[in-house]
Amino acid sequence: MSRVVVVGVSSLYITVPVERFPVPYEPTCRPAWTHVGVGGVGAHVARVLRALDEEVDLCTVVGDDSAGAAIRRELCRHGLDGPGVVTGPGSSLGVVLVDESGRRAGRPCLAAVDAVTYPAPTFADTVAGADLAVVTNTVFARELLPIAARLRVPVAVDVHLIGDLEDPYDRPWLQVADVLFCSHEALPCPPAEWIRRVFSRYPGCSIVAVGCGPRGCVVGTRDGALLRAAAVAPRGVVNTTGAGDALFASFLHGWLAGGNPVQALAQAVVYAGWKIGDRSPVEAQLSSAELGGLLTRHRVRITAGRWDRGAAPGPAHPGSARPHNGPPAVTGN
Repeated sequence: MSRVVVVGVSSLYITVPVERFPVPYEPTCRPAWTHVGVGGVGAHVARVLRALDEEVDLCTVVGDDSAGAAIRRELCRHGLDGPGVVTGPGSSLGVVLVDESGRRAGRPCLAAVDAVTYPAPTFADTVAGADLAVVTNTVFARELLPIAARLRVPVAVDVHLIGDLEDPYDRPWLQVADVLFCSHEALPCPPAEWIRRVFSRYPGCSIVAVGCGPRGCVVGTRDGALLRAAAVAPRGVVNTTGAGDALFASFLHGWLAGGNPVQALAQAVVYAGWKIGDRSPVEAQLSSAELGGLLTRHRVRITAGRWDRGAAPGPAHPGSARPHNGPPAVTGN
């Protein structure tokens, strides 16, 4: 078990199904179902890590309003309503539309929490001595990055949609990240080339990962290794909301447990693929034992190569990278 501090948004979300995108105009519509729950990257990542038996402290902002009361109740239910949950003037709210193929379109409203200055002493007290700080790229987290760096706590960041390594908004996170995740959707080049560019531009980064949706995930390590994992979907695809958060959090869990990127990547793609088979994936959690069981039933194909030269792919040495009852499938094809 590791101690992880997560900094990020906790939101009250309503999920609504739609037939397709773009959504045609109708003056009124009665969906077959809707769902209200607590999401937001901070809360979701914290819940995944807590369910996987990590010791988690959440630093977030919750409004003194009816939405905030609901958010706090849910955080309390998961053991996350600690000293790092501070009160702001209003809560983060959002709507998620999900089509019949599982594609989602999120509409977060973060104005109330973006206006808050998170108390630096609270974060410093919370993060001191932690094994990892997950500092999401939300506005109120920016000023906390130098504190984690000063206390020499490794930082993990998911910058989500990014296409420019000099992006002025994301640069403070890029400059301190030890582990960096992002989505493939806005990249200006293939994932392997992006990984090479990140390592060249930001020498403090040790791991770079690109979530590629139905094409799985690509991970590079500072020593030149490049791992490509095919996606799996043990329960099919119902709702892809939070898939990237689950990929990120479960990778960190595997990395903290064994320091082996092959095993961490196998865990991550299985967890994320399992999540998206739920109507409300943000609320669907796996324990370490349950994740281990899934890994035995759904082998992950991982191809190994190099990002630092044009070498042909070859077998990755799994080392300690073993699920509870057998290793992921690692090939050179």
